[in-house]
Amino acid sequence: MQLVLASASPARLATLRSAGIEPVVIVSGVDESQLEGLPPAELALQLAELKCAAVADRGGLPDDALVLGCDSVLELDGQALGKPRDADDATSRWRSMRGRSGVLHTGHSLRDTASGRVAAATASTTVHFADVTDDEIAAYVGTGEPLSVAGAFTVDGRGGAFVTGIEGDHHNVVGLSLPLVRELTAELGRSWTDLWQV
Repeated sequence: MQLVLASASPARLATLRSAGIEPVVIVSGVDESQLEGLPPAELALQLAELKCAAVADRGGLPDDALVLGCDSVLELDGQALGKPRDADDATSRWRSMRGRSGVLHTGHSLRDTASGRVAAATASTTVHFADVTDDEIAAYVGTGEPLSVAGAFTVDGRGGAFVTGIEGDHHNVVGLSLPLVRELTAELGRSWTDLWQV
């Protein structure tokens, strides 16, 4: 059984690899701007479902594959924050996030190519941000790291020093909840450990 990751995220790939899984990566190419006006958790789930479907419907996949689509958004003040538009947007976000908490929602959609069945759910993790200074924000944005990630922060990179605590699954904040993907795999009648590389 082969896992196909419908995501260009290096953090998601690294998370799976550290869990003993070597997925095939096929980037979905989904235009994320096509969905607007949804609550943050629902937006994350629907984007994950679109990404999973885009890759699963292409054909040419192994007969015995599970296709995983994921998408993350940070909820702050009821708003869904994906990747920042530019450095100014990232700076503005950090000024509003510092010293506060947000909820990182990651939608997961898993399709079994053999049966066509889909299991999907959203994992949500509360993230507490440090009260960082303007100079720290400028230095962080200057690295470019926050420009390519949902919520303009990472917990597994330079941004980790600016996260003071997490309530929930740490892996979810990186972009993929291993416990949830295990549950979705079981929901499809498959075994998580069958995905491990021997």
